Amino acid sequence: MNKETLDYKIADVKAEFVRLQDDMEKLDSVNGNSGPIEKQLDRLQDELKALYQQRLDLDEE
Repeated sequence: MNKETLDYKIADVKAEFVRLQDDMEKLDSVNGNSGPIEKQLDRLQDELKALYQQRLDLDEE
């Protein structure tokens, strides 16, 4: 992946992360089950870490 593609992917994952955080807050406010959303947020955090590492690796080349 090139830098532009990685930057686009990072922005996309960040947007998804923010959307899910908002959904989780709404569920929490009505005492809903936010467990599945928490799992998705954890997965997105891991994906962001990997993407940022790939971006750093490209910068070092």
